[in-house]
Amino acid sequence: MPRICAITGRRPVKGSIINRKGQSKKSGGIGTHVTSITPRKFRPNLQRVRVKLPNGGTKRIWVSVKALKAGLVQKA
Repeated sequence: MPRICAITGRRPVKGSIINRKGQSKKSGGIGTHVTSITPRKFRPNLQRVRVKLPNGGTKRIWVSVKALKAGLVQKA
């Protein structure tokens, strides 16, 4: 299953977890330093909902919660 919203096209995007170590300069240290960078993904919050189609039928599709809250989808 592709993690893509059928309405808005929202999909997973790549990002990073950045770990820093050390005491900040503001609190008297020599500053923080990056110790590791780990790749990660930001996944959209998708829900499988039954949607009314324009021709009167219903279909189950994957829709992001942002689209549901915005009222872009008419639930069956």
